[in-house]
Amino acid sequence: TTEVGSIDVTTTATAYSTSSDYRLKEAPTPLTGGLATVGQLNPCEFAWKSDGSIGRGFIAHELQSVVPEAVTGQKDAVDAEGRPQYQGVDAAKLVPYLVAAVQELSAKVAALEAA
Repeated sequence: TTEVGSIDVTTTATAYSTSSDYRLKEAPTPLTGGLATVGQLNPCEFAWKSDGSIGRGFIAHELQSVVPEAVTGQKDAVDAEGRPQYQGVDAAKLVPYLVAAVQELSAKVAALEAA
């Protein structure tokens, strides 16, 4: 079996790790289109129904249409008794797109500065 992740805890921190060792991957290529992907995201501010506190993030099914690997569950899913099975978001899956977008913007700025 191959380890696919871990949760490491110390007295001061918790780290959630996903396997990323190069030996587990084949044919890596640069991620392109990061800026276009980020441009499709719809971050929002909202109030949680449970206590009215303010949150910031994404609506899962909207994010799923842009970055499906960042979302778990299905829109409007219910269990056998009709109870909601809520979707979840793993924001860490957005990081590669954000980094690619910053790199693309940096290259555009450098080109403009050189002109």
